[in-house]
Amino acid sequence: MERLWTPWRLEYITGDKDDGCVFCKMSNAGKDQECLITYRGQKAFVVLNRYPYNNGHLMVVPYEHVDTLEALDDDTLMELMRLVNKGMAALRQIMSPNGFNIGVNLGKAAGAGIDDHVHVHVVPRWEGDTNFMAVLAGTRMVPEMLESTCSRLTAALKESIEDS
Repeated sequence: MERLWTPWRLEYITGDKDDGCVFCKMSNAGKDQECLITYRGQKAFVVLNRYPYNNGHLMVVPYEHVDTLEALDDDTLMELMRLVNKGMAALRQIMSPNGFNIGVNLGKAAGAGIDDHVHVHVVPRWEGDTNFMAVLAGTRMVPEMLESTCSRLTAALKESIEDS
């Protein structure tokens, strides 16, 4: 596999890990743009992954701090999936992907980097891009600055949700 220079991932891999939950901290920080939060619902929010597998990689995160889907009530589960759908629609609008990988990693054994706060990954895919499993083990080139993607996704989500 070729190696691509992606210096933003090194910070995550080697950096100090803060105590506490990164999702709870960002949801309470009051700094949505800085935290890359693109939409806030009643029970969950949409945030760009700061260390993406692919351009546009977002996560849908419940406000409630639980480690598994089974611990969420029906209203939260419904909003979580609604925001996954809205996130996909917004990514289709601004990036025209050919497909998506959608997944939840429950527990470290399943590959969860943050295993104490459940979240859903939405990864846009294009024909001819690197195989998703190779992406998990390797490094990825992301062609757009996260702040630019965040601005475009925020506008598209707002438009999509207001129209429903």
